[in-house]
Amino acid sequence: MNAIERSPMKKLSNSELTTFCGQLALILRSGISSLEGLSIMIEDTPEGEGKKILETVLHELEITGSLYLSLEAAGCFPAYMCSMTEIGEQSGLLDDVMDSLAAHYHREEVLARSIRSAVTYPLIMLGMMIVILLILIVKVLPVFDRVYKQLGTGLTGFSAAVLRLGKTLGNYSVVFLVLIVLFAGIFFFFCCTQKGRAKATDFFSRFFMTRRLSEKTACARFASGMYLSLSSGLDTDQSLEMASRLVEHPVVSPRIRLLRDQLAQGCSFSEAAEEAKIFSGLYLRMINIGFRTGAMDSVMKQIASRYDEEIQEQRDNLLSRIEPALVAILSVAVGMILLSVMLPLIGIMSNIG
Repeated sequence: MNAIERSPMKKLSNSELTTFCGQLALILRSGISSLEGLSIMIEDTPEGEGKKILETVLHELEITGSLYLSLEAAGCFPAYMCSMTEIGEQSGLLDDVMDSLAAHYHREEVLARSIRSAVTYPLIMLGMMIVILLILIVKVLPVFDRVYKQLGTGLTGFSAAVLRLGKTLGNYSVVFLVLIVLFAGIFFFFCCTQKGRAKATDFFSRFFMTRRLSEKTACARFASGMYLSLSSGLDTDQSLEMASRLVEHPVVSPRIRLLRDQLAQGCSFSEAAEEAKIFSGLYLRMINIGFRTGAMDSVMKQIASRYDEEIQEQRDNLLSRIEPALVAILSVAVGMILLSVMLPLIGIMSNIG
């Protein structure tokens, strides 16, 4: 079995949570107790941070006799997982809950990975574009400038302005290097820290090109949480309380609170969902049918799956617009620089002829 290789002081990643929950579900379904199962997992885990986490959980389990309290004491498992584990222990469905949690965190990892890949490629293209332009401005243009001076003329107009920019970049290279390091630090903050990721999520949830995609992602996470909670035996109110913990979105979160308020006032779930405007018309009809037939968990699973498909399609459409735009900008910028340099040379050659 794979080890969980993280510090006990840090929250585990989605892939690590998937591994842990999947292994524990397999052990529990084999008729092995959670105490003995953790001992087996420790034996199969090499020395490292992961083994320390498992040993901590096992130690707490021996003291408290509760897996929920043990995971909570370890301090590296999310509150949602701890709460669901408590429900699994109380209902006697801990193996099913662990299996559902493994599927849930696997889906979260796939979603996070797709978002990273969607952002990474345009950033790489943008970086390459900046490098190419810098090489042209700092290295290539000065060569042409010396050639023109030998011919008794010089760069003029746009090419002269770009040349001055290149000289400025060369003279203040240390300053620009510091700026690059600063931007790298900002990028690390927004991508690799919890507070930074929260701020980045807030920005993309409001940015006009990614606002709708961000909203659909939050709705998919909410639907997935509802499915997991309902399938674990919770009622609608408890499931809403649990699923709301998964969503931290400036638009969707207030809608979930409105949904809960509407339910508290006596509205049916479908009526409250329509009033809160979390889901679109098609999904509202699905919820209405699920509410009437008592199959809300299945409906929420279908909604989460459909949202995943929509997110993938919308992300691909967004990339299909960004990539050509970046290529076009690079082509125009390079073309303008080369034309501003070559046209005077063509004029000189024609005069010589």
